[in-house]
Amino acid sequence: MQTSSLYGTYARADLAFERGEGAWLYDEAGNAYLDFAAGIAVNSVGHSHPHLVEALKAQAEKLWHVSNIYGIPGQERLGRRLCEATFADRVFFTNSGAEALECAIKTARRCFYDRGEADRFEIITFEGAFHGRTLGTIAAGGNEKYLEGFGPKADGFTQIVHGDLDVVKKAVSARTAALLIEPIQGESGIRSADPTFLRGLRQIADEAGCLLIFDEVQTGVGRTGRLFAHELFGVEPDIMAVAKGIGGGFPLGACLARESVAAGMVPGTHGSTYGGNPLAAAAGNAVLDIVLEDGFLDEVARKGLLLKQKIAALVDQHGDIFELVRGEGLMLGLKCKPPVGDVLAAVRERKFLAAAAGDNVLRLLPPLVITEEDMDAAIERLSAAASDLEAKLKTKTTEGQAS
Repeated sequence: MQTSSLYGTYARADLAFERGEGAWLYDEAGNAYLDFAAGIAVNSVGHSHPHLVEALKAQAEKLWHVSNIYGIPGQERLGRRLCEATFADRVFFTNSGAEALECAIKTARRCFYDRGEADRFEIITFEGAFHGRTLGTIAAGGNEKYLEGFGPKADGFTQIVHGDLDVVKKAVSARTAALLIEPIQGESGIRSADPTFLRGLRQIADEAGCLLIFDEVQTGVGRTGRLFAHELFGVEPDIMAVAKGIGGGFPLGACLARESVAAGMVPGTHGSTYGGNPLAAAAGNAVLDIVLEDGFLDEVARKGLLLKQKIAALVDQHGDIFELVRGEGLMLGLKCKPPVGDVLAAVRERKFLAAAAGDNVLRLLPPLVITEEDMDAAIERLSAAASDLEAKLKTKTTEGQAS
């Protein structure tokens, strides 16, 4: 019998939380869960960070929303700070990552339209990508699972194999507006691009006169120990989509671009009702206050390396359950041997929250403010869950032998 009035689009766990603090969530009964999913990399500075709470309270008492047809000083400040910290000269604020990607795609196409090359609109993307859930971004991602049942795929996207520069060179044509890639694929199992491949994409884009777009929706705002993941690879894009961690839990995204690329985005070409409103801008500025503090990103990188080492030891101890760990900073993937759904259920039983991903990977995306005590608690709970699964496997084997 249907008991909820909500769309049935989520396979929801039988869990609901009342409050959060740092890396911890608490249900109504007061049970504490260690949150190593962080809203799929959204709660970048943890739950109820005092600075973020104070910034939102202060803004909420003054002004929540005005249209983007007026000036929004907090948004101007946030845009200026993002440009000062990155390759970009211009920023457009959105409510989500998919909208940031839509803006990135439109910016690339408009750039060539503005230059008198309206036929240059094709975007080349890569297998394993996930760029969002809108009609445009599911076409960009190319995953049949997400395209099924939603009518004709939006035109203008060509998906090719990941990691082969020769394939990219053959795919690029006079109709190619941009190459679009995640420096580290999240949904498909925390798969880092080879630095040589990313540098090769930059070179191909430059030689072909097309643009390079990075999807840093999940990897951005300190997740990898750098402000943006592309800094690890020494490659800069022309356009970048950002979301998730930039709002610390408040719906906020951004499309960043070079001046020459964004020049075609003139009044009337694009818009957003809520994107970058005063509340969102206050949240974004508060997150940057924390992430851009001296030493903060170095500490994320240190904690990421330490956590990876601890998990590698866990893999050695539970070889029947875990296969390997990969990723950068606090964006780690734990490849499992049993179905990842079974592992996810087992860790939840131990009051540990993670997220499933492709390639049978358990995604670990804790808040960037986790402590070493949090990490030790995580290893303890992961190990306990692995022992639970090992016991079940042993029981199943014994029953099989008996029958």
